[in-house]
Amino acid sequence: RVFLRAVNQFTSVLNRFFLDQANFELQLWNNYFHLAVAFLTHESLQLETFSQAKRNKIIKKYGDMRKEIGFKIRDMWYNLGPHKIKFIPAMVGPILEVTLVPEPELRKATIPIFFDMMQCEFNFSGNGNFHMFENELITKLDQEVEGGRGDEQYKILLEKLLLEHCRKHKYLSGSGEVFALLVSSLLENLLDYRTIMHDESKENRMSCTVNVL
Repeated sequence: RVFLRAVNQFTSVLNRFFLDQANFELQLWNNYFHLAVAFLTHESLQLETFSQAKRNKIIKKYGDMRKEIGFKIRDMWYNLGPHKIKFIPAMVGPILEVTLVPEPELRKATIPIFFDMMQCEFNFSGNGNFHMFENELITKLDQEVEGGRGDEQYKILLEKLLLEHCRKHKYLSGSGEVFALLVSSLLENLLDYRTIMHDESKENRMSCTVNVL
């Protein structure tokens, strides 16, 4: 709780003194995001891993602090405005870690940041694409799922939210939809692969490996 209060102090200082064009401090903002993500993903806050009684006790006394810091990360990302492009693709991995935390409200609040990153790169890259973001998300997704994170609910929500946002966008509707479906099918194959790696059948393992490749 003390750490959370401190991080909240940092957010107000960053917004007041280090956000405008003249005083923007890239390293400071970078440190802030990494600190906030490290806090949110810290093992002592992963309530799903505790017994129901302990979970209820913590929620009653402190609430789910991951949501509080997660919503703050989201707000700080949107505050960046034109500075966002400086954080792509480096912030894709940390934001992915946040969205993979199995808390539905947190996921709904933070997955749209991915669409914002796509849009940002599309607008600022000059190439009319979002290849940097795309490559980074696919690489990091592979690592995170292999590390045991991600689930079927995440796959469904990620596809749904990306498709909803892309279809509303004048220029990203086509390429965005293709990308959303690609990531969803990749995630499905990675989850299958993770499940089947402990399967006795060599054929099943081989077929899953081929699907991922």
